[in-house]
Amino acid sequence: MKHWALFLLLAIGCYVWQIEAEFFTSIGQMTDLIYVEKDLVKSLKEYIKAEESKLTEIKSWAEKLDQLTHNSTSDPEGYLGHPVNAYKLMKRLNTDWLKLESLVLQQTSDVFIANLSIQRENFPTDEDESGAAKALLRLQDTYRLDSESISKGRLPGAQHVSTLSVEDCFELGKIAYSDGDYYHTVLWMQQTLKQLEEGEASPVTQAEALDYLSYSVYQMGDMHRAVDLTKRLIAIDPTHVRAKTNLHYFKKSLEEEVKSDQTRDEEFYQSQSKKEVYMQPENYLTERDSYEALCRGEGIKMTTRRQRKLFCRYHNNNKHPRLIIAPLKEEDEWDSPRIVRYHEMLSDAEIEKIKEIAKPVLARATVRNSVTGILETANYRISKSAWLGDDEDPVVSRVNQRIGDVTGLEMETAELLQVANYGVGGQYEPHFDFSRKEEPDAFRELGTGNRLATMLNYMSDVPAGGATVFPDFGAAIYPKKGTAVFWYNLFKSGEGDYRTRHAACPVLVGSKWVSNKWIHERGQEFKRPCGLTEVD
Repeated sequence: MKHWALFLLLAIGCYVWQIEAEFFTSIGQMTDLIYVEKDLVKSLKEYIKAEESKLTEIKSWAEKLDQLTHNSTSDPEGYLGHPVNAYKLMKRLNTDWLKLESLVLQQTSDVFIANLSIQRENFPTDEDESGAAKALLRLQDTYRLDSESISKGRLPGAQHVSTLSVEDCFELGKIAYSDGDYYHTVLWMQQTLKQLEEGEASPVTQAEALDYLSYSVYQMGDMHRAVDLTKRLIAIDPTHVRAKTNLHYFKKSLEEEVKSDQTRDEEFYQSQSKKEVYMQPENYLTERDSYEALCRGEGIKMTTRRQRKLFCRYHNNNKHPRLIIAPLKEEDEWDSPRIVRYHEMLSDAEIEKIKEIAKPVLARATVRNSVTGILETANYRISKSAWLGDDEDPVVSRVNQRIGDVTGLEMETAELLQVANYGVGGQYEPHFDFSRKEEPDAFRELGTGNRLATMLNYMSDVPAGGATVFPDFGAAIYPKKGTAVFWYNLFKSGEGDYRTRHAACPVLVGSKWVSNKWIHERGQEFKRPCGLTEVD
């Protein structure tokens, strides 16, 4: 598949046990591609070695025969006057040249081609490549990264720096263009041109990049620059028919624009032609600005006054038998709504075991359609997940028991432990864990009521990105391996706490593993009694 190296460029993480579609939605499963590529490189080297050996032998034949024919042609009759030479000429042409023909025709590539054909079944699909490309664009927007930084691999916390070639930048622009995303098309075609102008060798031409860029700039409403870029394109390729047609159309559109707005003089339009930075089109998500700002560490509303209310303590849940000797370290993350973090909630061994069990059954994470109640995949949740029950392994049972011990809540009516691994730029945009009044059937089939509380276990450190943010009150909680954060989704009255709308920020660098335990209402009647008011 063309440009699949761009996709593999992003793969980091741990080995997995099976291959399935939509690699870009899980770093854990993408890592198997690293081993696929390693095997192909080994096979390719073996093919090169065989070809070199064959060419060495052919070269030896050529050198020997070159000297022999030089001698024979200098005096053909005298040469053939020697009976041994006459015999050897017959032998060479009748036998030896046939052997050389067989050697030349020998297919040393058979093993490599066979391996490639087998491994091709495990290659990423067009959807994977497109998904990985769109993930890069999503990261670019969320963390306000310029195209140059991404192209040069200058990302915070990155250990394995990789760069994008002219072809990679061009392909990113084309993928954005095919989606009607002219904003990102402009960014990446400009980067393509920049790298070409810096002298990077590439089969991609300036004319090709200008073709996409000029039309995308026109779509962004910059008529003057569209005209200038199209003129530049025609200067490079005077035979470009579409460019000539576009230039005529762009000029006409520009004239109409100038006539329709007489308040703007020619100087204004000339200044507009120099503009190379454009505003991104408005997104459907109204809270996107605050959500993405929190992901960048901006707009966090942690004040000195609020911080004074936050404490750390040893937590034994009112002297629970299993916590008396080994209480957990509890840290306040937020005061209202109260969010706490438990340190050393999971050991490294437990984390690795849970990941080992989950990897073979990871599937694209779904969300519940608020209208139909049906679980379905969504572009705003990029991850793969697996559901693990107590019977899967004693480790799962032990972790669930520990969550019950720490929270003091009934685990019998809780959902299975959900393990999730986020993909390239993996995220889950702002959402509620509980079902709202307009979603009365969301958890009806479970028969356990609404999601009362959430325990979110962080099973990996994330070098950059991946925070859990709460846009309503401006909190950002960062992953720390082995810790878990806990909050209530419902007030004691059973009413939803709408402040708990939260999001998983895109993973900029690293692989993010989490596990969720959603605790339901049923069985908690005496463990968390109802309050007297709606917001108790």
